[in-house]
Amino acid sequence: MPIRFVVAAAALATCTPVLAAAQAADIVFVGDHIVTMDPERPAVEAVAVRDGVIAAAGARDAVLARRGDETRVVELGERALLPGFIDTHGHFLGVGRGLDTLSLHSPPVGDVTDIDGLVGKIRAWIAERDIPPGGAVVGSGYDDSLLAERRHPTRDDLDRASTRHRIVLTHVSGHLRAANSAALEASGVTADTPDPPGGIIRRRAGSREPDGVLEETAGGLVAGGGPAPTAGEIEALARRALEVYAAYGTTTVQDGSTGPETLRALRAAAAREPFAVAVAVFPRFRTMADAEGVTYEPAYRGGLRVAGVKFSLDGSPQGRTAWVTEPYAEGPPGAPPDYRAYGTLDPDAWRAGAAHLIGRGVPIIVHANGDAAIDLMLDGVEAAVAGRDPMPDHRAVIIHAQLMRADQLDRAAALGAVPSFFSAHAFFWGDWHRRSFGEARGNNVSPVRWAIERGVPFTVHNDAPIVPPDIMRLVSITVNRRTRSGHVLGPHQRATVREALHAVTLGAAYQYFEEDAKGSITVGKQADLVVLDRNPLTTDPAELEHVAVIETFSRGRSVYARPAEAVAR
Repeated sequence: MPIRFVVAAAALATCTPVLAAAQAADIVFVGDHIVTMDPERPAVEAVAVRDGVIAAAGARDAVLARRGDETRVVELGERALLPGFIDTHGHFLGVGRGLDTLSLHSPPVGDVTDIDGLVGKIRAWIAERDIPPGGAVVGSGYDDSLLAERRHPTRDDLDRASTRHRIVLTHVSGHLRAANSAALEASGVTADTPDPPGGIIRRRAGSREPDGVLEETAGGLVAGGGPAPTAGEIEALARRALEVYAAYGTTTVQDGSTGPETLRALRAAAAREPFAVAVAVFPRFRTMADAEGVTYEPAYRGGLRVAGVKFSLDGSPQGRTAWVTEPYAEGPPGAPPDYRAYGTLDPDAWRAGAAHLIGRGVPIIVHANGDAAIDLMLDGVEAAVAGRDPMPDHRAVIIHAQLMRADQLDRAAALGAVPSFFSAHAFFWGDWHRRSFGEARGNNVSPVRWAIERGVPFTVHNDAPIVPPDIMRLVSITVNRRTRSGHVLGPHQRATVREALHAVTLGAAYQYFEEDAKGSITVGKQADLVVLDRNPLTTDPAELEHVAVIETFSRGRSVYARPAEAVAR
């Protein structure tokens, strides 16, 4: 076994009968720290797994009666067993791409702190990779809020790295890009290029000449790199990415904006060899043709299913493109005093798409960060369910919901919408949001306590690769809400540890319409499980982010085991 737990088989043999192989469990977990997340039975002494399903959960002796000669018996000791974590929003292929892409993240993810350092990393990348003149340099993760200059790198900055290579960098939010002169020229972006719908080409002061920074849909005007990946490359990327997620204890992963070619490649890969952990994909919506072409798949095939459709209604608060009803306290450079940002999808297209898909019973997830975007999202859902009695169980998801108001949570409760809060923001950009939106709005981003007080089902997410897919850090931030500067961002919005864990287990399964199969250690459910080095419920909240994943099981099969030497440390 990759990790050697204490196995007390000899001692157990003296007091527990051994079943024949035909009825015996594949694995039995025994311990004092089994956190089931099942409200009917929150704690048990032992769990048995057979054929990928939880076969028993209860008293130690009763469960051990299912032990056979080939059963793996895991004595947990001080370790904890929980349901496998569920990624409620992210882009798992982006995590795979990030393994081979120039990372320009700031601490604690990377080491870029100023524009000179960013330029130096690009130069080093070109030299190390021996990229020939005319080649492309693709980077991601730069964060203007954490750079010393507090601004985006412009074409002039990137030209210092190279004028002979096309350089295209993606902002940490994924909602803006920065390009050098060669990339702009190769893409035909000039002073005569108009702003596309739902996007802005930032211009040099006093002219229409692009300064190299492109917001939202304008980022699509610059080519990001070489040719599109082949189906084989997409498959390899997917399997590498899933290894990363499994190491964080995640057993259901999302691709939250899937293109048609990528979906075809993933389907072929799953048919050839099932994915080790479950993958739920959401094709992106731009026009009604996208909605018509979606085949919703309630069941997984080869570990993959089309779980719904993704819409996007606005930008990002860290990029200062989230669409809000009240002006920003501090907007992007040159913004007018009444700057509120803007929507990124035609409202009529959204309403038509929502009505069509909810009417067909297809789940939808909707990117809406700012409260103006959330208003539009809820308007669309309300119109889609109007006059339908009973109201359909649509569970339309408000992705990110960063600046969601209390009255919008009341409305979400009435409409059956599910906010999925990007609560990792509290640490990564909480200080920035206080500047962007002022103290009142900034301190109420990711308002999980308001949701709890109103009985609104909610989840939390990392939106990887925007931040790494580290679920225990996400739980820690949701509980502590401590920013980079040490400020506690709206202490009244903190969740308890159990509430935060619910949001990434049983609450997350509910979001996916999978609560009958996942999310808790309950007999008959899928054996998606994670072993942690300690019990998060009894851990000092300040130490939650350091709780380590020891082993991950997907459908009863071990898909990640922490190296023995790491466990020993």
